[in-house]
Amino acid sequence: MDPPLAGLTVVDLSTGIAGAYCTKLLADGGADVIKVEPPEGDPLRRWSASGATIEPGSDGALFGFLAGGKHSVVVDPAVDDDIELANGLLAAADAVVWSAGSKAAEHPSFTPAALLRSHPHLIVTSITPFGLEGPWRDRAATEFTLQAWSGGIVGLGRGEPDRAPVFVGGQVGEYLAGAYASVATLASRCRRRSAGELVDLSMLEVQILCLTYYPVTYFDMLGRPWRDGRRLTVPGVARASDGLVDLGCGTAQQWFDLCAMVGHPEWIDEESPLSITEQASVHADEIYAWVARHSVDEIREVATAFRIPNAPVANGANIASLDHFRERGSFVCNPRDGFQQPAHPYRLRPARLRRPGPAPRLGEHTARYRAFGGAPRPAVLLADPAKPLPLSGLRVLDMTTFWAGPGCTHFLALLGAEVIHVEATRRPDGTRLIAGIPITEDRWWEKSPIFAALNTNKKGLTLDLQSPLGRALLRRLVATCDVVAENFTPRVLDQIGLDFAAVQAIRPDTVMLRMPGFGLDGPWRDHPAFAYVIEAASGVTWLTGYPDRLPYEPYSVGDACAGVHALNALLLALEHRRRTGEGVLVEAAMVDAALNVAAEQSVEHSAYGTLLQRAGNRGPTAAPQNLYRTADIDEFGRLDSWVAVAVASDEQWRRLCEALGSPSWATDPKLAAAAGRRQHEDLIDGQLAAWCRRRSGDDIVATLWDAGVPVAKVMQPHRQVELDQLASRGFFEVVDHPVTGPARLSTLPMRLSGGPRRFHTQPAPLLGQHNYEVLAELGLTDSQIAELEADGVIGRTQA
Repeated sequence: MDPPLAGLTVVDLSTGIAGAYCTKLLADGGADVIKVEPPEGDPLRRWSASGATIEPGSDGALFGFLAGGKHSVVVDPAVDDDIELANGLLAAADAVVWSAGSKAAEHPSFTPAALLRSHPHLIVTSITPFGLEGPWRDRAATEFTLQAWSGGIVGLGRGEPDRAPVFVGGQVGEYLAGAYASVATLASRCRRRSAGELVDLSMLEVQILCLTYYPVTYFDMLGRPWRDGRRLTVPGVARASDGLVDLGCGTAQQWFDLCAMVGHPEWIDEESPLSITEQASVHADEIYAWVARHSVDEIREVATAFRIPNAPVANGANIASLDHFRERGSFVCNPRDGFQQPAHPYRLRPARLRRPGPAPRLGEHTARYRAFGGAPRPAVLLADPAKPLPLSGLRVLDMTTFWAGPGCTHFLALLGAEVIHVEATRRPDGTRLIAGIPITEDRWWEKSPIFAALNTNKKGLTLDLQSPLGRALLRRLVATCDVVAENFTPRVLDQIGLDFAAVQAIRPDTVMLRMPGFGLDGPWRDHPAFAYVIEAASGVTWLTGYPDRLPYEPYSVGDACAGVHALNALLLALEHRRRTGEGVLVEAAMVDAALNVAAEQSVEHSAYGTLLQRAGNRGPTAAPQNLYRTADIDEFGRLDSWVAVAVASDEQWRRLCEALGSPSWATDPKLAAAAGRRQHEDLIDGQLAAWCRRRSGDDIVATLWDAGVPVAKVMQPHRQVELDQLASRGFFEVVDHPVTGPARLSTLPMRLSGGPRRFHTQPAPLLGQHNYEVLAELGLTDSQIAELEADGVIGRTQA
């Protein structure tokens, strides 16, 4: 069976992880990816996060992982024949993925706008730090400084008040941008199978969506920020007798169960004025002492019995040996170089993804494509008028909750799909419950900023799935839908009898998207999974924090990462259905997506025997790279304002020195090269800290940015709307909610030349708002619907 994208040709004109990961996902789906490289090769061929020596003629392990199954063609933009070769490849391709960084990509003939002009049939997906338009379009940036601008460094209170805030380690923003770029390419293809389109993706906007939790909407609706300081999560990451374990305590019930688990039921106080976090902090020493007396396996066994979210804190050295990953075959052997790498981030059946192939040697396929001269694609310049939005005509039954699942289906709704979001009055979507709105307030369940931000353009239906009548109505609704999406633990659908076989019996061509935390099989199958335990189990947590302290929970990446990878899988499944008429089961386990985002740890350890370590705000891609305190007083009255600086090249270092006035310490020849700067990072940090602490953040940014040095203010996340670049791109749209009034909502991290110009068309639905509309479409009369409401099968108030 051919994979879903068989016959699709993609030219990769990108440099860096984001473009490489985007085209890896497309290649996994069956596309033929032709990587265009300069004569010296992609810099990733020489990259190792641990600094391992890459012998001439060899490639770094990360390149081997990301480039598997692709073809390599060398193009020298100074040679006319090579320009002709590249244009021939583009003429015969369906899509091109572009980012700056190579001489070929930056040739005037191959900028994104020029590509679409010369080859109007192409989907041109551009990946840039800030987007192709706007006042910041040409500003210098790195993944680290983008995290600062996004608010993600301080977004969820990560860290401790006696240290600088800390970024999420491991270049996660690059991978997430790549996953979104793949989704955008596939979505564009849904609308324009012959006509071209420019897809303009902003990595900053990706980080806002993935590293912060709708802080602008939260601030607009509730008048306060989500967090006003850094504090440890308790228990969070804790030291057991034989390793590190992550324990979650995100709900009142989990706190009560934790009290019982550690032998202190007397701590339970349902009338306490303290929050769960504050109550846990009061008893932190005793909780940590209990954890220290037990092994990781012992703690996880009893925590699972209490339904407390938990996971081992994995890293590159131990992750492949964990029993769940062994049983599920979560790691495979690289077909060329033999190291271990994560398997695909999702699983499809009966559709199949392409097996990992070997990465190409530099220029391995150049001669083949010189001789080939593929036939140009026909240029059809008009979009299908029946498809004004890429996903119009698609009907989705959305049984997801919290963040990962609704984030996935929200993308579908924003691009035109009809999405019917199902809740129960007794168990509404969990995001309705986490805003801290007192239950004494009228219609408190309608006032959650998170629900409001994640569910615009959807319809709202309530059904009691514990009742036979509710389940019968759900089955009737399944028969009308192209997609059924859910993100419960696997046992939930087992209990209501709606697995894939049952769905296929109702409608054989349905695509069923299942998003369990740990997968549909394996020893952790039924473990509760929140973002933080997914991050711990996958290795993301390991690289976040300071080397002399336990890791910090990123507390964001797990959900957002799962949502965008589920989108990729779903769009592949829909393409398989279009080609074959078959329904598809999509298993998009949260942890499988996170393993891919954290791939570098397992790859580096397997290939080179090196365990990557967290290093505070330093990192392998820039030297210096750190946060520096400014003279500003923050909005909470504290001397706690910071800037991020990252010098990613020797030329940027030279520019930094000039911006500082060329002081003698900075112009020392031993600092001219990156290796020397790494040896003297403490010296550099001390000098930069002294320079920054006397200046405002705005002054520092203006001075360094004008010099071409990547720099950013560490934004409070609810201040994202103050960024001129986001305003120029219309990233926030005002939506008027019938209960809470107008608020600003984030959109999608890309702009499509074919539209839409505005993404949000309807506010998030009120509880059960569309009960009558949806059930009437199923043939129910008004009196039958009223009877369902009287019996509690449906409803419009939280029970």
